[in-house]
Amino acid sequence: MSMKRTNVYADPEDLAIIKEAAKRRGISEAEIIRQGIHLAAMANRVWDEPLFSRTFEGSGRTASRTEVRDAVADAVRREADSGSGSGHGSGSGAVS
Repeated sequence: MSMKRTNVYADPEDLAIIKEAAKRRGISEAEIIRQGIHLAAMANRVWDEPLFSRTFEGSGRTASRTEVRDAVADAVRREADSGSGSGHGSGSGAVS
């Protein structure tokens, strides 16, 4: 891999930690700094494609506890209604 030289200013305490870690791990300080640069580069990368291509309906705000409970209850009712003639469920209508 081709490398390019650059100069940066760093906090002396961070450099002391890097020096200690390099000695403990048996690698160069430069290697730890290169790893850190790579992590920073990847964390700030802009990808061509969005992580999720699926769009969601709604206001974009977090639903309240009541809204979640009502949505789950509606889904359970729809499931029970659609499965009532197919032999699914216990037949009691209770949700555990």
